[in-house]
Amino acid sequence: MLPTPTPEELKKMRSGFTTGACATATAKAALTALITKEVQTEATIFLPVGKFASFTIEECEIKSNCATAGTIKDGGDDPDATHGALITATVSWCDQPGISLDGGIGVGRVTKPGLPIEVGNAAINPVPRKMIHEVVAEVLNDFGINRGVKVVISVPKGEEIAKKTLNARLGIIGGISILGTRGIVVPFSTSSYKASIVYGIKVARSNGGDHVVITTGGRSEKYGIKEYPELPEEAFIEMGDFVGFTLKECKRLGVKRVSMVGMMGKFSKIAQGVMMVHSKSAPVDFNFLSEIAESVGAPEELLEQVRGANTASQVGDIMLEHGYDAFFEKLCEHCCRSSLREVNGGLTIEVSLYTLKGLFLGKAVIEDGDEY
Repeated sequence: MLPTPTPEELKKMRSGFTTGACATATAKAALTALITKEVQTEATIFLPVGKFASFTIEECEIKSNCATAGTIKDGGDDPDATHGALITATVSWCDQPGISLDGGIGVGRVTKPGLPIEVGNAAINPVPRKMIHEVVAEVLNDFGINRGVKVVISVPKGEEIAKKTLNARLGIIGGISILGTRGIVVPFSTSSYKASIVYGIKVARSNGGDHVVITTGGRSEKYGIKEYPELPEEAFIEMGDFVGFTLKECKRLGVKRVSMVGMMGKFSKIAQGVMMVHSKSAPVDFNFLSEIAESVGAPEELLEQVRGANTASQVGDIMLEHGYDAFFEKLCEHCCRSSLREVNGGLTIEVSLYTLKGLFLGKAVIEDGDEY
């Protein structure tokens, strides 16, 4: 059993920064250097998580019509494949108005559907794109400049780094993805993080709560808060990838009702019985998803699309487009049953499924004592 950490111990968990945050900081530094013709050594940006962060600019080169700045990505206490990578932004003036953003060397290109970026575009996800656009607009406004700007994000060793990721299987070719919805990376695979889960459950129980909402991240937590507005703040616990661990601790610590809120990718794995849902833990079983689709009456032509899909989100899009709402309820039911088998019953478990953009897809509940 893990010991309960003190708040002081929890504060020692060192978070890192996402590739998206690093790219945003370098874009700000490069544009500032281009405007001022002064080498930049630091860039401070506001993160989606709601706080400022400063980045050391390791290199800065200024030319007549462009400037390049680079920073080293720090993964914190849970370094991933991109930890230590140099991430750069090259900013130049262009004749066309507005801000254009593209990927350079080491940033992958999307070649398959099912991802939040259209085929053919650089693999820079929506939140980092928004962050970069906003920081560039802010710098232009601060200096009173009204000119077109082009930003190119590069990762010199990105193509080599990408071999350690699932990018190629997802159809992202030529480099890594620029990711991140909060700007920071919380160490999801450390004993410290597991201890923080236990601490969170104990706080919820000590405040009289026997109903907790567990989510895989900040975005799904927001959806959970909207779905369960009656619950206090301490009832919401980010379990990261540790589904099985969190469920077992909930049962051990006396929680009676567990609501799981998430999206297609990781919840498709839970439905299969995978209780550690890190991207490297196990692939999504598209044959399994096709069996669920078949059980709700999907024709063979759709089943073929499901089996040939690139991501679980793409499967969701296919079923949503053709009106098979029952598919999502079935998937949620499988999540409930797999979760109850993991802890050998003794809980009421309900599962709610959302799209990346927050569209509610379906829900299932299995009460404590019901057959699973």
